[in-house]
Amino acid sequence: MFSRTAEYALRAMVWLAEKHGLPQTTQQIAAAGQAPPDYLAKVLQSLGRAGLVRAHRGLHGGFSLAHAPERITILQIINAVDPIRRISECPLQLEAHAVNLCPLHKRLDEAMAMIEKALASSTLAELIEAPAGARPLCNVSAAGAEA
Repeated sequence: MFSRTAEYALRAMVWLAEKHGLPQTTQQIAAAGQAPPDYLAKVLQSLGRAGLVRAHRGLHGGFSLAHAPERITILQIINAVDPIRRISECPLQLEAHAVNLCPLHKRLDEAMAMIEKALASSTLAELIEAPAGARPLCNVSAAGAEA
């Protein structure tokens, strides 16, 4: 349902949230989130343009969260890299549906609205506060990428 880009963005944000403000390089984030470094660099740029991450230059540079995890929603992360597309007009361009969506597309848009609402009410902090057995990136330490 969500793109690989959105998945990489979520993994990166989880990793940064768990690092408590310590800047992380693109390579560190990519290793932790099992994402291609070059592609992740573009994802991080999009997150930066959206004001969700901050870039730090210099010897100990990298990326960190621009806000506390409690203030970043899952919807903000997804919309920064691959916005959820709502249905506002007939995808088939049918004249009969120009003013009102047909029952099918109306239901699909209602489902997308529910997804948006759920993601808007879920924060990054909630993801990293999950019980130890259910944490995102839980296999990272076993893979040795947690340095």
